[in-house]
Amino acid sequence: MAKQAKARRLPASSVQAKVVNLRISPRKLNLVAQSIRGLKVQRALNELEFSPKRIASDVRKALNSAISNAENNHNLDIDNLFVAEAYVGKNLVMKRFAARARGRSSRIEKPFSEITIVVRELGEAA
Repeated sequence: MAKQAKARRLPASSVQAKVVNLRISPRKLNLVAQSIRGLKVQRALNELEFSPKRIASDVRKALNSAISNAENNHNLDIDNLFVAEAYVGKNLVMKRFAARARGRSSRIEKPFSEITIVVRELGEAA
């Protein structure tokens, strides 16, 4: 017997894309996510294209993935899409040790984070 498909958590006019293992701290990634929240997708892509942040290219890939999901899987019009939500979460943290003076060591933490981008289609009334 096949497993039942999960019910969709998002409304019919919303689509999401998620990137799980991004090698950056969530605090730094949230700065980039804040810059695209609430923007139309074309404007958000332009913001990410010219952003000086290193992680902006990975966020841009995630946004392009959400746009492709909306177009191919849900038949939404890409001209009417906007970034409804862009939120960041913590992921694993690699722990490393660095040699210090007098035979001691200190811990270096290398955090990973994840980003979820939800795009929604504007209604005709809006």
